[in-house]
Amino acid sequence: MRYLAFDLGAESGRAIIGTLSEGRLTLKEIYRFPNEPIRIPNGLHWDVLRLFHEMKEGLRRAVARYGTGLKSLAIDTWGVDFGLLGEKDILLGNPYHYRDGRTRGIMEEACKVVSREEIFRQTGIQFMPINSLYQLIAWQRQQPGLLSQARTLLMMPDLFNFFFTGIKASEFTIASTTQMYNPCTGSWATGMLEKLGLPVTLLPAINSPGTIIGRLLPRVARETGAVEIAVIATGSHDTASAVAAVPAAGPEYLYISCGTWSLVGVEVKEPVINEQTFSLNFTNEGGVGGTFRLLKNVTGLWLVQECRRTWARQGEALSYAELAALAREAKPLTAVVDPDHPAFLNPEDMPAAIQVYCRETGQPVPRTKGEIVRCALESLALKYRWVLEKLEGILGKQLPVIHMVGGGTQNELLCQFTASAIGRPVVAGPVEATAAGNLLVQAMALGEVEDLAAAREIVRRSFTLQNYEPEGTELWDKRYNRFVEILS
Repeated sequence: MRYLAFDLGAESGRAIIGTLSEGRLTLKEIYRFPNEPIRIPNGLHWDVLRLFHEMKEGLRRAVARYGTGLKSLAIDTWGVDFGLLGEKDILLGNPYHYRDGRTRGIMEEACKVVSREEIFRQTGIQFMPINSLYQLIAWQRQQPGLLSQARTLLMMPDLFNFFFTGIKASEFTIASTTQMYNPCTGSWATGMLEKLGLPVTLLPAINSPGTIIGRLLPRVARETGAVEIAVIATGSHDTASAVAAVPAAGPEYLYISCGTWSLVGVEVKEPVINEQTFSLNFTNEGGVGGTFRLLKNVTGLWLVQECRRTWARQGEALSYAELAALAREAKPLTAVVDPDHPAFLNPEDMPAAIQVYCRETGQPVPRTKGEIVRCALESLALKYRWVLEKLEGILGKQLPVIHMVGGGTQNELLCQFTASAIGRPVVAGPVEATAAGNLLVQAMALGEVEDLAAAREIVRRSFTLQNYEPEGTELWDKRYNRFVEILS
């Protein structure tokens, strides 16, 4: 059985074929394309029409290579961003990028109308200015005329599913990222939204992961040569797909889905919405198989990505491997930053932002590229430890092993720093966890894989995992105490 996963991240999109044979999953990337935001006078946007064009090209290549052996496709993307459709399903402009500045101050204004406590009780989602809720309020405040023309709101993977099938629906895991969904009632938080004056009629019906949405539109089938291909709602939020592919054999573990963002958390059967999770600003997002992901969104390798981009603009184009080598040679644990500080959300010069933060917090200022990258990676590892400690306090139990998945596991230095900072073994892999989870949910939808436990067993059989043991924990413990002071 062969399935096609479209995995769209903040830097690129890929078309990946998954072949399931004799209890093993093999992956083959057949097409990759850039995903770069576009800045125009009214803000920062995603180029969704270009992305859809590239996805059709990926599908065309998949069909040309595998023909009728290709059974289905599914799409996963980042969370919180959405598109609006108007009359006759016309797209009302390119969707905004979550790093666009138009939501600045919106979260604080919304909490004057509906309290933070009430918003969290209704949604269980951590407060971030990028959340869909505040993006929609920004539309309401800044472009009310255009919003009044909207008839349907579709999250990014739902929008692409619509482009492929003509069917308008939302998927559970991506809907849960919006801070507009109530995980306790299993429906949109319409009462809260109405208090905020938002048009709840925009919100579509919600499907579960593994729902077969439908078939390709005839014109898409003609363009790509695809005929009998089902379009499936996978774990459409990329983290939901990644967590579905965590190769854990038991329930007692912490996962870190590491890429541009790091999602650090545990899998639970019910949302955990209480005073403790509210005060710590944790989040409850939907998972595959009726689960929930109790986690913290941590700014991940974005800091390193932006440093690399800044240096490339200045004429020094270094690979991630070269940056890791420079960081390895730098002096350890001299300065740390809070990766989630607002200064790092979207600065024009990330290396300078890191240096300013260190200076303002009374620490040695990293000067070289290696020192700056090492500071970013060590700070991430320390933030992971902080999240783990808080989660263990919430759950009242210890999580003895750390599973790191996703593209960030290719950074061996970060994996080792994580094991050392936390003082627990780290199991890293698979790198392509998001694609693997996407593909295995498709297999579950078509009856080829029984359930989530069976899917994880396939992951354990199919991919090579790397183990990291803690090193130099005493020095890390000392630096962690300073890190906590800085967070305070």
